[in-house]
Amino acid sequence: MLKTQEPQLNYPKQEIKTSEKWWTILGVSIGIFIFSLDVYIVNLALPIMLESLHTTFGNSQWVVLSYLLAISIFVLSAAKLGDMWSKKKLYIIGMIVFTISSLLCGLSPNIGFLIAFRAIQGIGAAFISGIGTAMIVEVFPVEERGLGLGIRAGVFGLGMMLGPTIGGILISIGDWPLIFFINVPIGILGILIMAYFVPPSIISVEKQKFDVIGTIVLTVMLTCFILGITLLEEQNYDLNIILSLLFLSMIALGFFVFVEMRTLNPILNLRMFKSLDLSLGLGLRFIGNLVIAGAIFILPFFFKLVKQYPTDKAGFLLAIPPIIIVLTAPMAGMLSDKFGPRIITLIGLILMAVGCLLISTFNTELTIINYMIAIIPYGLGIGMFQSPNNSAIMGAAPQDSLGVASGLLSLSRILGQTIGVPLVGALFSFVTLNNTQLTTNIDVTNAPIKSLVLGTQITFEFIAILLLVSTVLAICLWWLEEKQVSTSKAYF
Repeated sequence: MLKTQEPQLNYPKQEIKTSEKWWTILGVSIGIFIFSLDVYIVNLALPIMLESLHTTFGNSQWVVLSYLLAISIFVLSAAKLGDMWSKKKLYIIGMIVFTISSLLCGLSPNIGFLIAFRAIQGIGAAFISGIGTAMIVEVFPVEERGLGLGIRAGVFGLGMMLGPTIGGILISIGDWPLIFFINVPIGILGILIMAYFVPPSIISVEKQKFDVIGTIVLTVMLTCFILGITLLEEQNYDLNIILSLLFLSMIALGFFVFVEMRTLNPILNLRMFKSLDLSLGLGLRFIGNLVIAGAIFILPFFFKLVKQYPTDKAGFLLAIPPIIIVLTAPMAGMLSDKFGPRIITLIGLILMAVGCLLISTFNTELTIINYMIAIIPYGLGIGMFQSPNNSAIMGAAPQDSLGVASGLLSLSRILGQTIGVPLVGALFSFVTLNNTQLTTNIDVTNAPIKSLVLGTQITFEFIAILLLVSTVLAICLWWLEEKQVSTSKAYF
């Protein structure tokens, strides 16, 4: 019932040797590793950068924001180019840009140069993130696609897990530039492997033109939307500016749909979304990453303000889910190859919801054992959800649009994370501050412990309900699709 239907397409075939398949996964994994590692290392080093570069907290946030904006803006363009040209060559270009810009970031004399070089680094990351998944799908046969994507998900989780640890070691050895310099030798290794051992990419036999107008409109839409959502987290920004940015993004969205429906070679073929597996899969990926980003944002506040754990203990506890993901994701991929991605995706969503419900019981009496009981199903759920969900999306994409599908995967993750933090943070703050008797100079950081506990509990209950509703909706839509298919077969 829940098996994904594979599209039947005429597309040039390419014989892939077993060794070439594993060289590809290794080359792509190196890029994905430094991509995920970089995010968590930089976040850890922001306070030190602020002091070293003699800048303000607001300016230092642009070190993260410029990188995020660059990935969001360029990822679909990079992915579309991957469908037109050689994915292998474009991936190498992305690795070169990422590696050189990492070196320049470490050499930055002030915050302005660092922000600019981080934006360039984000462009390289857009190629790595937007094309890598498509390269894996090209070289792995359908019956092993889940395994390949599971390995990729595990490598991404490994970067998440090691980011804070490696970052702390590098900063203690030298200073913040080391967190960028570490990318250089790893990047060079990945470039060499990709250049000499990875087979040539499959290139579409149909000549396509790049959609310049659609790309410009998409850039305006994503820039306004992500900038507006991000600025919502900053209380010192004018609300009218934020609303104007969000309004402009909606106008650009409408114009983008209008343009793409009338373009011969659109950057995003909207007909792709007729596939339920692709559309629903992207929606579930968006919600999943919204939940993950929100949970990562709230739990450190609970550890610090309620349990008053030291930083190293909190860091160790937060590293447990990525460890579980690293171990689970490849196995989940193999299970999706055997039983179909839909059923494994649903199991992952349910486990995530169960974990969030258990986390919603946290209070001042929380023990390490109780934390493990809650966080293990949560981590297992993420590991079980990610690679089968990705496999369903990529399996539903036309072969000549694998690059764009890969880009949509990255974009849905970024948008989920971007919206997840302010949305979940706003709910946590609202519940916490509205359950305290203090009326002046009140902030989450100085709210009573009782209010913080209630805020955490209500927030994770909301997250769990969101996951359960999404699961029920997915089951209903898949059931309706199966029923429609059965009815059609009976009719003919």
